[in-house]
Amino acid sequence: MKILILDVGGTHVKILATGHQEKIEFPSGPKMTPVKMVAKVKEATAGWKYDAVSIGYPGAVVHGRPLVEPLHLGSGWVGFDFKKAFDRPVKIVNDAAMQALGSYEGGRMLFLGLGTGLGSAMIVDNVLEPMELAHLPYKKGRTYEDYVGNVGLKRQGKKKWRHQVNKVAQQLKTALQADYVVLGGGNARLLKKLSSGTRLGNNSNAFRGGYRLWDKLYVDSAHQRFVH
Repeated sequence: MKILILDVGGTHVKILATGHQEKIEFPSGPKMTPVKMVAKVKEATAGWKYDAVSIGYPGAVVHGRPLVEPLHLGSGWVGFDFKKAFDRPVKIVNDAAMQALGSYEGGRMLFLGLGTGLGSAMIVDNVLEPMELAHLPYKKGRTYEDYVGNVGLKRQGKKKWRHQVNKVAQQLKTALQADYVVLGGGNARLLKKLSSGTRLGNNSNAFRGGYRLWDKLYVDSAHQRFVH
């Protein structure tokens, strides 16, 4: 099966497909609606052959469908019929969950995506559980995202931000009984020393996760084969 993978972000949409070695991308932003995105994807991939589509979506996804409109994109995503638009089977998961799936190496893994906010997901014995840890209270009336997201990076500076990332990773690793933590997302590159049981991910793992969405080895938290 040949799969087209879309990693949809607030600033860019990144694209890769089976049989292609180099990703391509185009800008997104607050005016990017799903209609515009699909048109741009089809234009950028003219001549590509694919049987199915995987989409990493920058927001909550439940039962394979976006639950809320994305914070940094245009409107119209909730309820949009991607299967009809692409005329292919489509699977959609949260973007952090897709990168988590591509980063997984067995056991109990916690994934934390360090970007504009804080993405999170956990995988236990090949079962993916997308999570929303970002807005849980952390300390001093602020959330985890307030400390390890972009806002926290700008407020604290790199040194204190790095300390908080390692502290949060250890705290959540213990609370969720994870075997290891993978730190991904665009800001993970700013980290230097990592705490025990923590390793860096890679944004390219999102594409590996997109392929794995169609692999029968992996299931979602309802033990389904990722709802179409």
